[in-house]
Amino acid sequence: MAELDEAAAQLVAALTRRGETVATAESLTAGLVCATVARIPGASVVLRGGLVVYATELKVALAGVDEKLLAEHGAVHPEVAAQLADGARERCGATWGLGLTGVAGPTAQDGVPPGTVHIGLSGPSTRIVRTLVETGDRDMIRTASVRSAFSLLGEHLH
Repeated sequence: MAELDEAAAQLVAALTRRGETVATAESLTAGLVCATVARIPGASVVLRGGLVVYATELKVALAGVDEKLLAEHGAVHPEVAAQLADGARERCGATWGLGLTGVAGPTAQDGVPPGTVHIGLSGPSTRIVRTLVETGDRDMIRTASVRSAFSLLGEHLH
């Protein structure tokens, strides 16, 4: 956790310097991104909130993901991650939104293999998705997803 805490501390510092905020909509990480940021002193200045949308119907109801997209492609899709990020940003009134969806395993979901993760970032003039293929157990995949989300946001703050 020390590595994640350090990355979270850097994000909190960068967001604070810039006067910006972040919110999340998390599926496979089930709030781990928010919880990790919240461990950092001063996080309340930059962390607006988060949506845990583990169940597919909550991706629609809470984060505003398009039902047709989910019906057509399933919950683990790059555009779902982008819409989760948009939804987090809009619904929580944040400068930046992070959206995470994927398969932590141990089995495939909707034909998508374990370790497949999509991370969306929504912000000022930014809408991007990064796709990862991770290996390891559930905890390793979820931890790697948080690390990658921090990295993606951090790249846009420097």
